[in-house]
Amino acid sequence: MRVLLIVGGWSGEREVSLSGGKQIQKSLEELGHEVDVFDPALEFKELFARAKACGFAFINLHGVPGEDGLIQALLEQAGCPYQGSGPKASFLAISKASAKMALESAGVPTPRWELLTRSGDELPADFPFPVFVKPDRGGSSLAVGRVETPDELNQALRAVFSGHEAALVECAAEGPEVTCSVLGDEALPLILIKPAQARFFDYHCKYAPGGAQEICPAPIDPEMTRRVQELSLLVHHTLGLTGYSRSDFIIENGAPIFLEVNTLPGMTPTSLLPQSAAQAGRSFTKLIGELMELGLSHFSSPSRLHPGSQA
Repeated sequence: MRVLLIVGGWSGEREVSLSGGKQIQKSLEELGHEVDVFDPALEFKELFARAKACGFAFINLHGVPGEDGLIQALLEQAGCPYQGSGPKASFLAISKASAKMALESAGVPTPRWELLTRSGDELPADFPFPVFVKPDRGGSSLAVGRVETPDELNQALRAVFSGHEAALVECAAEGPEVTCSVLGDEALPLILIKPAQARFFDYHCKYAPGGAQEICPAPIDPEMTRRVQELSLLVHHTLGLTGYSRSDFIIENGAPIFLEVNTLPGMTPTSLLPQSAAQAGRSFTKLIGELMELGLSHFSSPSRLHPGSQA
């Protein structure tokens, strides 16, 4: 099959996308596919023609475009199946505030939060510190900062607003961080994340050699493992995600607290999802093949659309 491998893009996570794309291309070729590498930052107007010439698209974009559902909507318009979640679910999940609203209504515990915009919104007077300040739509922990006191908040907000329209401010949950990937309808083994020096799992920890220790399976008790896996599946299904996702949690005072979900998890060989898949008996190449199978199966369903992709 001819596969359109979509990598790069124009977000701050471009280099991460390109890095993962090299290994995905190798695996697709090992599976016998012909690969057409497509970078929307350089060739955007060619997307329809290139997609129509392929039997499948594998999306490895991070941030916008990619995780916001735009590329998925265009691929559906072109009639080209792809892996992962559809336009509506992707659009809902990329906004941390919107996802938290939907998930709180489903009973998923999350830290107290507020959405602040450039219009001058302020935190309620009783909002407790320390807090994390994050772009509402963004990933890889870019522009994320921990703020200890109200006096430091404006500086952190300025850092976010320099490149984003809205900021999520949430109370800092304290405790070990774990992440759980979902593949199909299966929750994979958990990973415990221990940053080497930083106070949280920031961009440097995620991508610098030795930046963090990632232990899989996570050395936590079976009951807690099951609870995190159950919550990860609840997140996945509540937001209408398909194919795969990865949810991050802090275990605070013996209870898992949801942080955020990633609809297009990193796909370098050392990324978190491939590590969990390997622990579950799937090589990187087998994982790529399974994601393609899930995408093709979903696209061939009677509606030929992902859940919620129609307004």
